[in-house]
Amino acid sequence: MNLKNSLESYSYQNSSMAYNAEQKSTVSNLLIISLWLFFASNLIYLVLNLNSIPEWQFEGVFRINGFTILIWTTVSFFSAIISSYANNYLKGFRYHSRFITLSFCFTLSVMLLVMSNHIGFLILSWLIMGFFMSRLIGIDKSWGEAREASKFTQKHFLIGSLFLTVGLLLLTIKAEVFTLTELSSVVSKLPLYITMPSALCIIAAAIVQSAIFPFHKWLLSAMTAPTPASALMHAGFVNGAGILLALFSSVLYASNTLTLLFIIGGFSAIIAQFTKLLQVNVKQKLACSTIAQMGFMIMQCGLGFFNAAVVHLILHGFYKAYLFLSSGEEIAQTTPQKPLQLKIKPLQAVVVLIFGGLGALLFVFWTGKGLQLDSSVFLTLIVAITVGQATYNIVKEHSLSSLQKIVLPPVLFISGIGVYALMYNGVTALMSDMPMIAKSLPLSWVQIIFGIIFLIGFFIMKLGVYRKIPWLYVKLMNISQPFKKTVLMYKSKSI
Repeated sequence: MNLKNSLESYSYQNSSMAYNAEQKSTVSNLLIISLWLFFASNLIYLVLNLNSIPEWQFEGVFRINGFTILIWTTVSFFSAIISSYANNYLKGFRYHSRFITLSFCFTLSVMLLVMSNHIGFLILSWLIMGFFMSRLIGIDKSWGEAREASKFTQKHFLIGSLFLTVGLLLLTIKAEVFTLTELSSVVSKLPLYITMPSALCIIAAAIVQSAIFPFHKWLLSAMTAPTPASALMHAGFVNGAGILLALFSSVLYASNTLTLLFIIGGFSAIIAQFTKLLQVNVKQKLACSTIAQMGFMIMQCGLGFFNAAVVHLILHGFYKAYLFLSSGEEIAQTTPQKPLQLKIKPLQAVVVLIFGGLGALLFVFWTGKGLQLDSSVFLTLIVAITVGQATYNIVKEHSLSSLQKIVLPPVLFISGIGVYALMYNGVTALMSDMPMIAKSLPLSWVQIIFGIIFLIGFFIMKLGVYRKIPWLYVKLMNISQPFKKTVLMYKSKSI
């Protein structure tokens, strides 16, 4: 009789567990379907009303405009495709349903951020974003390193939220207004002793979330997250800094802190590119790449082109989501190889210079950047370097014929710059009702000097000079290490 009861109890428990698992799977599928439907509806609305999207205000608390719809469309797409991937990738994982739910909640928090007009809701959404992301990073609670990574990243996100809160409270208390709309209209009248510390706090909040130096270790320590969580983090979360800076562009102009932003972003872009070359782990290499890209996005904000920064964060989201979701294909056992030396023949150098110059001219013609001698020339210079680098990679490829080496570079840069120009003009139109989103700055000696430093750093990286300077190599390796408790801390104790 006892054996029969035990069997019946075991059967009941199994059927109950199966029923619960089925329920959770149904909820996960419904959440994913709702994300796809939301993305589709936003995209259709965006395409049909690109040049005539009105602004809706809800009692000063929320507002929906072209920028809101744009970010909603982008974030819902990334979340839908990553959640769909995770639905299969994490099948059998103990926290499968929790992951889908947390991803959905994180997406909602980003949507709340971009529609918040009241300062209180904006701070709350920024805080909630960090909360859900830290939970995704440490989703496997049975893994000690994951718990440490979750706590470590949560501390950084709380610091960022504290910076943002202090900066916005300084503005709102002095101006006696509590909405972004009102704040944008009065910030230019506030004294510098208010706008300066407020802007510095907003910048600090942005660089913490974007993992800009010296706050980069949280991103390097977040490798305990499942690959889909890493994709969502790099495609959506770190890009939040670009959104924040665009929302408070008027504060940055009023405080004259754009040059500081330019320098911070530039140094991060250079250092992160160096550290990327030293990594052997796929995800660590992608993390360093993300820090470099965020540095470049911060640079664009510092040049006064917040619309270009938004375009950059969207394109970076597509690029990095793909790289993380396909990162398994890059895993292979390799043996150390001698790094290739940068060698180029005179004729190849001429081809690189010609195509780099033509790419820059096309960029100027299609976007209107660089027509005057102002901060936009730096973006034109970056395009010239990018096209030149792509051309160099093509002309050095032995599998291509001479004809292909001549035809491929213009085809690639014309199509690439064309897509960028189309997105740039579209994003600019959607952000047209936001203040100071594309106002170039006069050239200054600080910008010129730092531009030269940036170029020198780029060529030092390409030439591999840093490998011949031991102290620099060791320094770069040390600063690119994650927090010690997030790497083999608990496993080493059990050995």
